[in-house]
Amino acid sequence: MNFILTHKDILARLASCPPLVEGYLNLELQMQNNGFDITLRTAATFTSPGQLALDNNERTLPHLLELEFGEDELLTLPPGQYRIVYNEIVHLPKDVIAFGFPRSSLLRCGADMRTAVWDAGYSGRSESLLVVHNPHGLRLKRQARLLQLVFLQLGEESDGYHGAYQNENT
Repeated sequence: MNFILTHKDILARLASCPPLVEGYLNLELQMQNNGFDITLRTAATFTSPGQLALDNNERTLPHLLELEFGEDELLTLPPGQYRIVYNEIVHLPKDVIAFGFPRSSLLRCGADMRTAVWDAGYSGRSESLLVVHNPHGLRLKRQARLLQLVFLQLGEESDGYHGAYQNENT
């Protein structure tokens, strides 16, 4: 049977080995009723095109320029697209997938997060696409909560993720 993990389920899985999420900054702030907020580690701009094909051997990821936080620990981002890396490392068991949703405060600031499905068996410090739509830009404090992960228990265990991004950024 499929179901979304509750607060209680997530807390139990945080205590497992490996934990569902490790490296979180403040459990009380990041734990939600039906999910877990993950936080900003780094941001970068794209400096070249990427390439995708049917076969991943022909995949080319774009070059990136890491952005520096100011002395006030803030990034000031003009409208545009940014690659975000999170602080937290996620360890999904083979019977759990995750979906990432932008926090409503981010949407209210005129920005959005784009993510792919977090496959069962994936482990790593993931990346997402931040799109700033607000014509006045967006200011982000280091370690800002940007995305809420919602975890879905699968009806049975899968083979698990075996892609190129396994253990990324760890």
